[in-house]
Amino acid sequence: MAVVQKNASEVSRRGVLTGGLAGGFLLAFHLPVRAANEPVQPPDVTEGKFAPNAFIRIDSAGKTTLVMPQVEMGQGVYTSIPMILAEELDADFSQLRLLHAPPNDKLYGNPTFGLQVTGNSNSIRAFWQPLRNAGASARAMLVQAAAQQWQVEPASCTTSNGEVMHPPSGRKLSYGALADAAGKQTPPKDVPLKDPKDFALIGKPLKRLDTPDKTNGKAVYGIDAMLPGMKFATLAACPVFGGKVGKVDDSAARKIPGVQKIVVLDDLVAVVGDHMWAAKKGLEALVVTWDEGANANISSNDIWRHLRAASEKDGAVAKSVGDIAKGLATGERFDASFELPFLAHAAMEPLNATVHLTPDSCEIWTGTQIVSRVQSEAAKAAGLPVEKVIVNNHLLGGGFGRRLEPDMVVAAVRVAKHVDGPVKVVWTREEDIQHDIYRPIYRDTIAATLSGGKIAGWKYRVTGSAILARWLPPAFQKGIDIDAIDAAVDVPYDIPNFHVEYVQAEPPAVPTGFWRGVGPNNNVFAVECFMDELARKAGKDPVDFRRSMLGKQPRFLNVLNLAAEKANWGQPLPARVGRGVCVQPSFASFIATVVEAEVDEHGEVLLRRIISVVDTGIAVNPDTVMAQLEGGLIFGLTAALYGEITIDKGRVQQSNFNDYRMLRIDQVPKIEVHVVKSGEPPGGIGETGVNAGPPALRNAIYAATGVALRRLPIDRTLIAAGKKA
Repeated sequence: MAVVQKNASEVSRRGVLTGGLAGGFLLAFHLPVRAANEPVQPPDVTEGKFAPNAFIRIDSAGKTTLVMPQVEMGQGVYTSIPMILAEELDADFSQLRLLHAPPNDKLYGNPTFGLQVTGNSNSIRAFWQPLRNAGASARAMLVQAAAQQWQVEPASCTTSNGEVMHPPSGRKLSYGALADAAGKQTPPKDVPLKDPKDFALIGKPLKRLDTPDKTNGKAVYGIDAMLPGMKFATLAACPVFGGKVGKVDDSAARKIPGVQKIVVLDDLVAVVGDHMWAAKKGLEALVVTWDEGANANISSNDIWRHLRAASEKDGAVAKSVGDIAKGLATGERFDASFELPFLAHAAMEPLNATVHLTPDSCEIWTGTQIVSRVQSEAAKAAGLPVEKVIVNNHLLGGGFGRRLEPDMVVAAVRVAKHVDGPVKVVWTREEDIQHDIYRPIYRDTIAATLSGGKIAGWKYRVTGSAILARWLPPAFQKGIDIDAIDAAVDVPYDIPNFHVEYVQAEPPAVPTGFWRGVGPNNNVFAVECFMDELARKAGKDPVDFRRSMLGKQPRFLNVLNLAAEKANWGQPLPARVGRGVCVQPSFASFIATVVEAEVDEHGEVLLRRIISVVDTGIAVNPDTVMAQLEGGLIFGLTAALYGEITIDKGRVQQSNFNDYRMLRIDQVPKIEVHVVKSGEPPGGIGETGVNAGPPALRNAIYAATGVALRRLPIDRTLIAAGKKA
C-alpha cells in the first residue's frame, strides 16, 4: 500500500466547487468552523448551501483521493485519517491517495480552532466525526447509484473494498464504474455510521503508509525542495533579542567561492550562495557589529525574579468549587512551588523555506503546521495580495509547535526580495536554538490541606506566558489563557474545595510559544509531584493515595491499576532505586505511567523501566498510539534530565546538541505501552507521553532518595546532597 501525494494545484478550486471533474464523483463534505468560544454548528448539507472544507474524489479508475487538511510531522495522521475515511466509505485502502490541502481556513480549518492548523494532539479528535460522516454519505450515494442501475432497493446492497454488491443476484460494480452516476445523486442526510464491532480497518495495527518512502529516501520534506536555478542562503539575527544590525564588513565573505550576495536587513543578515556550504562559510566570514538594544543586560536571574514576583499576586479565577477558605482551614496545610525552564524545540529538520518571488507572485515550498497563516504573513512580507501567494506544504521533519509560527517563512520572503530567481533559506542549528520561540518558563504554586488522609482544600496558581493571547486572541478571555491552565482545572481527583487561578507574566525579551505537550507540561508536573509529597505526608502509598480520590473516575482508576500491576508496584527494589507514578488528563486521553529509576551517589539517574497505560478511546491505529507514547516519553524525559535554555546578557547560552542535550539511545530503557480497549470517541495521543515522563521520573527519584525536587531539569547536586529543591 502506498499514498501518492500530489500537488493541490492539480485540482482547481473552481472545478471542485462546480463539480466539474470529468469522469469522476466528487463529494465535498463540510467541516464546521468556529471561534474558540462559539458552539460547533452542525454541517449544512442542504443542496447548494454547504461550503466544502475537505473533499473526497473517486475517479473512474476507482482511486479515492482525500484532500488532507492536517499535516504529517511524524505523528502518523497520514495513515490514521485515511483509515477513518476508508472505514466508513468501505474503500479499497490500497487505492486511497492523499492530496495536500492548499491554504484556506474556510475550506480546511480545523473545527476546534477555525484555523488550518495541526497541533494540540487533536487531528483524530477533530476529524473523527466529520470524516466518518463524509465517508458514510459517499458510500450511500454510491449504493444509491448502483441500486438505480440494477433497479433494486438500496437496502439490498452491500459494500466492501471499493465495490457495491447485490448479494441476491450476485452482481457487483466497482466504485470507479459508479463514480459518474454517484455524482448525480443528492447527498443524503444523517446516514447511519458503522457499529464499531463492524470496523474492518479501525483498531487494526496497520503499517504506516509513509514509512517506505521515508526509508528509501523518496519522501519529500520542505528542505528537499529543489528548483532550477535555485540559490541557497543562511542567515543570522542579532544574538540579543530585539537587537538590530549595526555595521557589516563583508569583504572577507565576498572572497569565498560561490558567495553571490550579502543581504543586510534591519534585524538580520543573510548570505546567498551557489550552494549551502558557500552560504554558511560566507556567513561565518562576515564581521557584524550589532546594535544590541534594550535587552542586552537581561539574564535568567532577572527573568526568574520577574516571574516569582508575579506569582505572589492574585490571579484571574479559572475554576472554583466549594469553599476554598474553609478547605484551607481544614486539616494540616502544606505549600509548594514548582518551576519549569525555557525549552527549545530542536526539531531534526532545520527551519527552512524556499521562495520564488516575482513582482506579481510568490511561491513557497516549506513544511508548516499552519499553512494558511504562512500564506497570509508571507503575503504581507512580499507586499502582495494573499491570492498571489502559493504555499506548497510538505512533510515536516518534526514540528513540536515550532512550526506553528510563520517567522522562518517571513524571513525567507524578505531575503528573496533581494534575489533573482528562487532561493532556499536554511537556518543553522545554532541560529535555530538561539532564535527559537521558546516553551515558556512557569511557576506553579500550590496550597493544600490533608484531612482524614485525603485532600480537603486545593489552591493552585499558574504563572506564566499567555501564548494564546498572541497566537489566538479570541481564546484569551477574562484574563484566562485556556492553554496555560490545561490539566490544572480538570485534575482527576475528588477534592471538595478546589480553586485555580492564572497570572499572566510575560518574560522580558524572550519570545514564547507552544512546545510539545503545551499547557499540561507544567500542570501535570506540579500536580503529580505534589500528590506524591502529600501521599507521604498522609502516610500512604502514592498509588493508594491516588486511588482513594479517583472514585468517580473509572477510566483513570482502570489505567492506574493496570499500570501498577504491570510495573510490579509494591515489590521490593534495590537500594537507591525507586518507582514513580503519574496519572494525568491530557488531550481527552486517560493515562497512567510508572518510571523505575536508579540514582547513584553523585546524583546521576539511570532509567531502568517505563510502563505506560493509556485509554485513548477508540484507538484508530494502536501501533501509532504506542509509537507516539514511546516517542513522547523519550521527548519529555530528555527535557526532564537535561533541558534548559538560559539567558545571559540578552543572549541564549545554548547553541547545539553539545550543550542542549538529547537523551541518547543507550540511555533509553525498555518502554512498555499498554493500550486499553475502549468504545469511547478517540482522544489525543501525540503529546500525552511528553507530560507523563517528567513527573513520574521525579517521583521515582523521590522514592529512591527522599529528595523532593520541585524544578526541572533535575539538579544532580541536590540529589547527591540529599536536600529538597
